[in-house]
Amino acid sequence: MPASADSARPERNGAARVELCANLLEGGTTPSAGAIKLCCSSIKIPVHVMIRPRGGDFRYTDVEFETMRADIRIARSLGAAGVVLGLLNPDGTVDAERTAELVREAQPMAVTFHRAFDMTRDPFEALEALVRIGGIQRVLTSGQDSSVLEGLPLLKQLVERAGSRIQILPGGGVTNRNVARILAEISVPEIHMALPAEVPSEMNFRNPQVFMGVAITTPEYTRSTTDGAAVASAVSMLSRAQPN
Repeated sequence: MPASADSARPERNGAARVELCANLLEGGTTPSAGAIKLCCSSIKIPVHVMIRPRGGDFRYTDVEFETMRADIRIARSLGAAGVVLGLLNPDGTVDAERTAELVREAQPMAVTFHRAFDMTRDPFEALEALVRIGGIQRVLTSGQDSSVLEGLPLLKQLVERAGSRIQILPGGGVTNRNVARILAEISVPEIHMALPAEVPSEMNFRNPQVFMGVAITTPEYTRSTTDGAAVASAVSMLSRAQPN
């Protein structure tokens, strides 16, 4: 869920949890304190806040790491139920030491290790590292491929290997057109979806010569929100896919 979205909409349509982040064009970064506060106070379902100081890779400087630690404290103080984070070493392994520090900092909030997992050199090595750290509830992954559909073979193996030790949360390229197919192939209790919708700007005067970013970004006179009908449809399909 982008930080600018209508925060009540996912709750109205059956979503069980919201991942709150900014800058979706960069894969998601930490939202502002104001966005966290208003989202947490506006909805009843848990809000999990992205803790990512910048786009790009997942090897962070000491200053960036301390920023993440501070952002975790802020998210907790503003009512977040969980945080979403990921740190790697230059060799493509999980940065277990600093991840463990942030997990401790986050207590008692839930922790999800995000798709930094998909950039690791060995998914099974990374999975065992996250299990050993402890305190991480979920691993968000596309199965180290461009989308969950392409990553299904690995996702099946990860679910089997993880067992009850840690939850595998499929996410990446999941839409209402393919979610039923995905759920037919893999048995998981939750699935991660963005389901965006574009809303026209209310601006009457428009200057077509000026962009606040590069030309390939979202146009100035539309904004991204969450498609409530798509959320409701996905929740229904997930519910039907669960064993009785």
